Amino acid sequence: MNEFSVEHALPSVLPDEETQAWLDRVQRIAPVIEAAREQADRERVTSRPVFEALRDAGIPRMWVSRRFGGSQVGIRTGSAVIQALARLDASVAWQMGVQGAIGRLADYLPEATSTELFRDNDGLVVGGVNPSGRAEAVPGGYRLSGEWAFASGSAHAEWLVCAAFVTEGGEVRRTDSGPELRMLFVPRKSVEFQDTWYTVGLRGTGSNHYTVQDVFVPREYTVDGAEMTRPPAARESRAYAVSYDDFGPFTSASTALGIAQDAVGAFKELAVKKTATGASSTLATSHVVQEKLARAEMLVHTARLLLADTADRVSEFGETGGKPLTALVRLTAATVAENTSAAVDIAYNLAGATSVYATSRLERCFRDVHSAVKHITLSSTHFEMAGQYLLGGELLKRR
Repeated sequence: MNEFSVEHALPSVLPDEETQAWLDRVQRIAPVIEAAREQADRERVTSRPVFEALRDAGIPRMWVSRRFGGSQVGIRTGSAVIQALARLDASVAWQMGVQGAIGRLADYLPEATSTELFRDNDGLVVGGVNPSGRAEAVPGGYRLSGEWAFASGSAHAEWLVCAAFVTEGGEVRRTDSGPELRMLFVPRKSVEFQDTWYTVGLRGTGSNHYTVQDVFVPREYTVDGAEMTRPPAARESRAYAVSYDDFGPFTSASTALGIAQDAVGAFKELAVKKTATGASSTLATSHVVQEKLARAEMLVHTARLLLADTADRVSEFGETGGKPLTALVRLTAATVAENTSAAVDIAYNLAGATSVYATSRLERCFRDVHSAVKHITLSSTHFEMAGQYLLGGELLKRR
């Protein structure tokens, strides 16, 4: 007879057939990821064997249109895969999440370009979507220069995306909605990397800075930034009728959620074994520990339920949901970030001095989750901005 568990009481988060098939893929490559985890943390980059295992499992292209060599899995399925990867190695999950988000631009690019970048290339396509560059408009395209940060997964990338403001005669070109912004894709050979990724957590992502200096980018290798707030135009190859902005937070939130799941699981394993100094029984017998662990468990479960429900709503209403849907996505991401970091903190603190050692899973979870939730998609600012919208104001990202 199967034993009852908390998860059995939450059927909405149990995997469907598609999700289970993809979780099985993760399970098959789990030994490769786990074996290289400490090396990645030391060397600040994910190893080639891990990348090849991910590639062969189809994970980097799981959220790309089938027309462009991807698998076009459901948003909830992809989220579950990222969570599972994060339980093994958050840095791997983060990189696959970034690739998933950038892969969404395949629905905005011309089909020939998307075919070249995603179907005909088996390397990653990653980069920076913060507009820290300038793209001077010239006949047929743009001349791009700038420096970008947080190029997660760039060690295994063949193409880099660079967000830049468009200039004309050196002056930023403006539209009715503000400065004109474009995403420009450049091949690796046009990029110079800087060794800058010395961080508290997510060390294995290799999220270094990179620069591009006066490189010509044809217009067909660019996306209008204003379009990313809307679902991509309908065409046969379109994978999802969901805007880039509404899709992106699922990648970062799923990583944070997987980290929290790992932390709570690690503490439960520790609690039945560890007896604190001066105590006569294990941590698991402490009423204080029991109460706080239960709170952490439900912080994680409520985050998981919320993320799954919002994924379903985005899948159903991505094309028609408009600003109310965007507000929900942002509130979901901020709530998941708040819940998961709180759950990890509880587990980390309950473990006592054990959690300060680099050999502790809790130490790693603590570092990784507090690095992950610094991402703009998980910012607590979303509470304020969505609250302003709910009270009749504009829906902004920042004041």
